[in-house]
Amino acid sequence: MRIRRTLPIALAVVVVAAAVTLTVELRKSAPPEAARLLPAADAFFYADFDWVRKANAGKPFFPVSRDPEYARFIEETGFDFERDLDAVAFAMHYPQGWPGGGTGGRAPEPRFSEVLIGRFDGSKCAAYLKRTAQSVENYNSVDIYTIPIYDRTFRVAILSVDTVAASNHDDPAVIHGMVDRSRRLASPFAGPSFLRRYYKRVQLASPVWAVARVEPSAPEFEGWSMIFPKPADLVVSASYNPLHLPLRSGVLHVRAEAWAGDDEDARNIADKLNAFLAMFHSAETSVGSPGSDEDVKAFFSSLQVRQENNRAVLYAALPTGLFHKVLSEQPPPMPPAGPAQPSKTK
Repeated sequence: MRIRRTLPIALAVVVVAAAVTLTVELRKSAPPEAARLLPAADAFFYADFDWVRKANAGKPFFPVSRDPEYARFIEETGFDFERDLDAVAFAMHYPQGWPGGGTGGRAPEPRFSEVLIGRFDGSKCAAYLKRTAQSVENYNSVDIYTIPIYDRTFRVAILSVDTVAASNHDDPAVIHGMVDRSRRLASPFAGPSFLRRYYKRVQLASPVWAVARVEPSAPEFEGWSMIFPKPADLVVSASYNPLHLPLRSGVLHVRAEAWAGDDEDARNIADKLNAFLAMFHSAETSVGSPGSDEDVKAFFSSLQVRQENNRAVLYAALPTGLFHKVLSEQPPPMPPAGPAQPSKTK
């Protein structure tokens, strides 16, 4: 009798534990929350700036030039991108008229949607958006601010205390969908199908990654046809060993995978990449560069390309010291700002 009573209890505990474990594993393999809010698109980019600050001992990774307009924005909203932005996820919508079509509708050029995670002063940001917006729509209890920028309509929504969504897609349903997804964010199956298909190829805990559909015959991909003779899907990610602190002393392990239509296309991509690498090393050897930066030498020496079935894969080890040197270069001084132009929107 005692066994009969305890067996169902033990079975229930096992089932619950298995369900919790499965949910945790699914969440670990799902894209970050910011990316899961994004709409269907043709390319995605994600960057974790909070990770960079932690790895760089809390210091800003690279300086941001504060022109008068940006300084005014900080004063009015209380939000400083350099200090307060923790993560950002972008979606790129290719024009519908491109080869292969796209998610950008009738727009003649790519459109973008983004999600920003950070520390926002909600009341200040809302007041700023309301003042600059042409109109305000309340959708699903969330205010969506419509701001005309040049010939495009830019929509912004404050989704929570730390999340803001925006899009310049012509269709308002795009940002409506972002608002709707913010209400069911806990689902590990949320997010665009194209992103979910390839996110499993992103390296574990990668702070920077991109997933994109390459259309070599499209105008914006001019020059890509030298490597990609046919359309391909591209996955680029960088992993970092957290034991290497501070950031300047570590290495980002970069992996770029081009998913081609078949093995032959992948072989062509790999052969072209290897040809470029061979040309570079040959030129470096003939010219000689004893004074070159050691981080630059280490990076180019680490480059490897190989074919794996219908994939062409590039591996590289990027010293973060080099990354820091590139981004910390001071931008040229900006010319003095002229008198402010009156706003055309009311």
